[in-house]
Amino acid sequence: MRTWKKIILAIIGVGIVYIGVVLGFIYSGAQSEPVANPDTILILGAKVKGDPAKPMPVLQERLDAAIPFIQKNKEAQVVVSGGQGTDETATEASVMKEYLIDKGVEASRIKVEDKSMRTEENLQYSKEKFDLGKTVIVTSEYHVYRALMLAGRQNIDATGLPSQTDKFALLKGVPREVLSVTYAWVFDW
Repeated sequence: MRTWKKIILAIIGVGIVYIGVVLGFIYSGAQSEPVANPDTILILGAKVKGDPAKPMPVLQERLDAAIPFIQKNKEAQVVVSGGQGTDETATEASVMKEYLIDKGVEASRIKVEDKSMRTEENLQYSKEKFDLGKTVIVTSEYHVYRALMLAGRQNIDATGLPSQTDKFALLKGVPREVLSVTYAWVFDW
């Protein structure tokens, strides 16, 4: 019986170390600094709700983080990326565009990618549809590491602009992101 206890404790120990390593990578992404004078500011979608659809808090945090950077970098194109989930009444990208316009961003600067359903697709479809050049990816602080890793795999020249996430949302987002990073390390090639 003691052998089983040792094996179980060893598995738990390895699991704790692994989670610690992943959290270290996630933290490193949260420290990302956006490049100066980007060609593109790419805002990654997140859930919208209601009819008419409005950004959920995580998406609003991303948009609010992007606005001052958009205003500072007037030559950069703005790409909003996100499709429509089965429980959403509009595409994330259309809601994002409307929100930015309501906050004073010129509609002519905003380009829409509205087919993607996950981060890898946000990047892939945006790259296929637009000439991204030097790109700043705006996303939640806990999501920057994975977004930049996936961008690198698609040869997108990218840096990150992390949005600050509500503490309650972090409790939900970070554990999910640990699993998503693991999935990306293994499958998103």
